[in-house]
Amino acid sequence: MKKILALLLTMAISGIAQDRHQMGSNYYAYPTPTAKYTKAPVGYKPFYLSHYGRHGSRFHQPADHYHALYNTLAKADSAGKLTDLGKSLLERAKFLDEYAAPRAGDLTQLGVAQHQGIAKRMVKNFPELFKNNAYIEAYASTSTRCVVSMAAFLEELRAQKPKLDIHQESGKYLMAFISPLDFGKIIGESNTPAWQKENEKLYSHVDPTRMMRAIFNDSNYIKKNVDAGDLFSKIYEIGNSLQGSPEIEFSFDDLWTDEDLAARWHAQNAWWYSVLGNNPFAKKQGLDNARPLLKNVLDEADKVIAADTAKADASTSSATAKTAAKPAKKTTATLRFGHDTVIFPFAVLLQLENGTQNTGIETADMENLHKVWRDYEISPMAANVQLVFYKSSKKDTPILVKVMLNEIEQKLPVTCDTATVKNCPAVPYYRWEDVKEFYGKIAAGK
Repeated sequence: MKKILALLLTMAISGIAQDRHQMGSNYYAYPTPTAKYTKAPVGYKPFYLSHYGRHGSRFHQPADHYHALYNTLAKADSAGKLTDLGKSLLERAKFLDEYAAPRAGDLTQLGVAQHQGIAKRMVKNFPELFKNNAYIEAYASTSTRCVVSMAAFLEELRAQKPKLDIHQESGKYLMAFISPLDFGKIIGESNTPAWQKENEKLYSHVDPTRMMRAIFNDSNYIKKNVDAGDLFSKIYEIGNSLQGSPEIEFSFDDLWTDEDLAARWHAQNAWWYSVLGNNPFAKKQGLDNARPLLKNVLDEADKVIAADTAKADASTSSATAKTAAKPAKKTTATLRFGHDTVIFPFAVLLQLENGTQNTGIETADMENLHKVWRDYEISPMAANVQLVFYKSSKKDTPILVKVMLNEIEQKLPVTCDTATVKNCPAVPYYRWEDVKEFYGKIAAGK
């Protein structure tokens, strides 16, 4: 308990996990960003944006979890074993079994609004990319919630800029970079003896006893009829998902103390790190789930840059010609819609830094992981990574790029050789050639 109190104190002092919604882990509903952007170097304008976004807020899944929660409570109620709080929870569980279970895994209306908001801000922040009939490419996972997320995003783009030329697609072949690997297999491969030892330490602070006694009025009944740990986890997951459905007018907050919730989130945060982070307890197979995406981002950027260069050359040469060939469509934004199981490792491969957060950090200190790696900052619902490319109208100037995680500028581990480069850009801007070289090796697994 002392360690959990210390955790709460640390979070309070540092501003980490300022509210209970954040301790909902990857169920945290996307927060509207308020940070201001750093001005681009003089003369530079954006000409291309590459994006990967997680689907928006969704209903908890699978449906069986709702059924199990309701059935466990209904059985106890029929035996007269529920407290007043337990009976209140039963009413909520009954509603969720009827309303949410049939929608398990589906995008919520808040999830739709989240993507509409991101799209609207994208147009506002980078208007140069969405002028007139600018060509936009959009690709989604075959998951329905990802397709609907893409539809919501593009609907808002069209509302802002009706003349946009948008290509949108969802297909099995796209999964090769949108979500390539079997997540269940990744979980199995990461569950090593070394990690199990750490996990046991974390869960030694997770005690469902207080909550069970608040729900049930008979300790013997709990021992004989209730899987306390399993019920505790279902209440954690289902309860945290409710922040994504504001039309549901209740929460599970009254079931939790700050200490219990912090302990459970602490363990959850470390679990995500063990499966999809740069953890030292396994072979880090989870990172391979994002290498194809990283390669796709680099390759597509190269194509756009090559086409842009060719167009500039053609414009110069056609100045003296009587006619010019009709130019091919020039992509100004590539949008991809997928899952947390890819955006987590993608952020890890990028090794993003902002404040005390370092997505690529490797540490065996799970007790203090939350100080440097926080799941809700990396992959809330509708999480996204945006790479924005800039060019100057001046000749012989480098292309620059900045990276944003959830619309917040990030520091990269990419260096510029000041001995050979006269004007290295300041953070958050980096020379594309340096970025390409650094991440190209990571994409190749080097």
